[in-house]
Amino acid sequence: MNILFLDQFSDLGGAQQCLLDVIPAVQAAGWNATCALPGSGKLIDRLHDLGVTVCTLPEIRLASGRKSALDFARFGAHTLKLKRDIARLADMHRSDLLYVNGPRVLPPAAWAARQTARPLIFHCHNHLGQRAAAVLAGRSLQLARARAIACCRYAARPLWPYLDPGRLRVIYNGVREPANLRAPATGVPCIGIVGRVAPEKGQVEFVRAARIVVRRFPNARFVVCGAPLFGDRRAELYFRRVQEIAAGSPMNFLGWQEDVNAVLESLDILVVPSLREPGAPRVVLEAFAACVPVVAFVSGGIPELVVDGKTGFLVEPPTAEALAEKLEELLGAPERLGSAAGRAYETWKEDFTVERYQREVLEVIGLTQTLPATGRSI
Repeated sequence: MNILFLDQFSDLGGAQQCLLDVIPAVQAAGWNATCALPGSGKLIDRLHDLGVTVCTLPEIRLASGRKSALDFARFGAHTLKLKRDIARLADMHRSDLLYVNGPRVLPPAAWAARQTARPLIFHCHNHLGQRAAAVLAGRSLQLARARAIACCRYAARPLWPYLDPGRLRVIYNGVREPANLRAPATGVPCIGIVGRVAPEKGQVEFVRAARIVVRRFPNARFVVCGAPLFGDRRAELYFRRVQEIAAGSPMNFLGWQEDVNAVLESLDILVVPSLREPGAPRVVLEAFAACVPVVAFVSGGIPELVVDGKTGFLVEPPTAEALAEKLEELLGAPERLGSAAGRAYETWKEDFTVERYQREVLEVIGLTQTLPATGRSI
């Protein structure tokens, strides 16, 4: 089977990391993978390292997060050309299946699938909270008679009205065990946030909480690992604000790091203060696998991963003050951190390995071979 993977970005975000997890399993199954995506980001180099042929798609420049009417108009104008490009690539590479890894390329891919009578899988990594986006994705899935994978129940919810039973499956992400687990605590606690910098990810709340915590724990150190991605101007301005608020505090900005596990090795607590988390963040599972305790806001699919007081600690309300209070409580009772990290590691081994993730995704891919044709050429 020849599979054409379609992504909306070439920067290495969480969805793109998931794609990199799937492709080796596809290749091991004896199937051929080709990828098409816009831009010139690091994902392209990683795909080349896997021996994957990479084709270029035109870039769709839209605002991140909530879309304006102008964004939807721009997207509509772009869709027709992108549909033709996808159909051409599918024919060129004799693709038996289209695998769509992001909602921006779903509508043109659905039209191309319909036109060329190819099955389609949509992998939904984020909750489509804006109604117009959810309707567009849902109608596209109906047009292509597609199957869908969602990274958590929260991400799946907007798609439920549009898919027949059995065509939508929740598959939680999986991650690998790091080569080195977290080093023993040194008496100087290090608390960090890891991931894309954006207003919804809560870096401002993290640095404000840090300024509160150091009053009681002056030896504590804090780390911000990450950067704005996807050419998001709003995120770049937000990052400047984060740095301004952090000025004068024991905060180390590491920038974007390819090796997340190397960062996790140095942390005593990972904080995930997402305010509007659209999915189930991989970094939570990476912390589980690395035996790093997690403190997170109740947002998006995070409560589907973290069991409060058992495999991590959930914070409500989502404020800097509540986060600081929880961190101070846990720094004063380090045995609770150790117990939660141990239980989280066992949970990772049972439920969140990359092997389990790959197996379940390949099951969905295999099911598409039994699908009827999506339509006739139009």
